[in-house]
Amino acid sequence: MTHRTHREVRLTARPQGPVTDDLFELVEVPVPEPGPGQVLVRNTVMGVAAVMRTLMDETSVVPMPPFGIGEPLNGPAVGEVVAAPGTGFAPGDLVEHHLGWREYALLDADRVQRRDPGLMPDPAAYLSQGPTAWMGVVHGAEVRPGDTVFVTGAAGGVGSLAGQIARLRGATRVIGSTGSQEKADRLIKEFGYDAVVLRGAGPIEEQLRAAAPEGIDALFDNVGGEQLRAAIAVANRGARLALVGALSSQLSQDSAAHTVEIDTLALLGRSITLRGVALYDHLDLIPEWNQRFGEGLRDGTLTFPHTRLHGIEQAPRALRELTEGRHLGAVLVEL
Repeated sequence: MTHRTHREVRLTARPQGPVTDDLFELVEVPVPEPGPGQVLVRNTVMGVAAVMRTLMDETSVVPMPPFGIGEPLNGPAVGEVVAAPGTGFAPGDLVEHHLGWREYALLDADRVQRRDPGLMPDPAAYLSQGPTAWMGVVHGAEVRPGDTVFVTGAAGGVGSLAGQIARLRGATRVIGSTGSQEKADRLIKEFGYDAVVLRGAGPIEEQLRAAAPEGIDALFDNVGGEQLRAAIAVANRGARLALVGALSSQLSQDSAAHTVEIDTLALLGRSITLRGVALYDHLDLIPEWNQRFGEGLRDGTLTFPHTRLHGIEQAPRALRELTEGRHLGAVLVEL
């Protein structure tokens, strides 16, 4: 049974600083009618991510269009097909797409991915940021057995999986960074980290040297800034450093303050590889990851750290709390 109306969250203004609830409005609109070749989906779960704060600005270096004022935001969601005339989809099919932030989504059939309901123990796991973590660990930092690995932003949706993947790849020591002692304790106790460097608890380089007395062999960098500088200083000969995110500038008003001066002679002298990797160049990794994640969740070798809020009206709060660093792991909204 399709409702006649549904709710969507629209952007009302560009942020001048941190995310605040008044930048959003919840609007009731008619449920759209699918035409031939279109798919109407009832969304069940949507994810929020730090990049959404970046897309709220008018311009950014991220190769994605910014959100429009007065228009619904968008982002990853899973849901159930309601109607799909003239397509290969049938009512009840589980699908993933990029029109979250609304209870019903209407898309052309080629913008909807079918998902196997039997692959994940919980379909929300399709919204993990695991493809980014898998890409950064396996293809960016090329983590191999015996490595000491440093993961910055270790408590986020990406980092909380990157540490687990590094361990699966045979890393013998996994070090993370985060902003609170409570998260640091959980990373060590629940998510297989050996040591954690705390932002704001003294110079990162000193903490990293203490945590990795023999240096680091691989870096999975979500943050940039001082943490990247510290990683370069502590990197061993032949280290592979993967740049996967730049949260220090994404969540700050002054990106210039986070520009990193790099000692190129140190990179040369120690044959260090510094590589930026972005998921839109590696979309073929998504099915590979989904298969691996489904197996790992079932056999207990992987977990899906996440927080789940309930109701579309909670979506603005979910993004705000994510950018404030309130949660460990992915942040999802059940619709």
